[in-house]
Amino acid sequence: MTVPILRSFVLDTTDARRLAEFYRELLALEYRPGDEPPAPGEDDPKGRDWLVLRPPAGSWQLAFQQTTGVRPTSWPADDVPQQMHLDTQVDSLEELNRQHDRVLALGGTLRLDRSRDPEEPLRVYTDPDGHTFCVFMAG
Repeated sequence: MTVPILRSFVLDTTDARRLAEFYRELLALEYRPGDEPPAPGEDDPKGRDWLVLRPPAGSWQLAFQQTTGVRPTSWPADDVPQQMHLDTQVDSLEELNRQHDRVLALGGTLRLDRSRDPEEPLRVYTDPDGHTFCVFMAG
């Protein structure tokens, strides 16, 4: 039996370039050839349409699709559910705290802090468009 291969995780956004830059910095990803930002002052048609980021040596990709509106999740409230989220992992509590500072500096917002949880320390954030993602410590 064959199955589909997961190729991309796609996020809707009202500013594809801004959100791509957030995740590029956060996860040390690289633009797919041709999707790089233009020189300062030049037009950015791809940044208003569709952009793709990839890890330096990986098979998956994170894509950004321009839309006219995004309803940020209200999670943990149920008004606007998160529906999907990204999980990222670090190896120590020290690194969890370092990444917390990075996420906030990049424009992320803290939604839940379970960094003192003895079984699985983690924090849940939203990106600039309100999509949720977690940073947790490996057990």
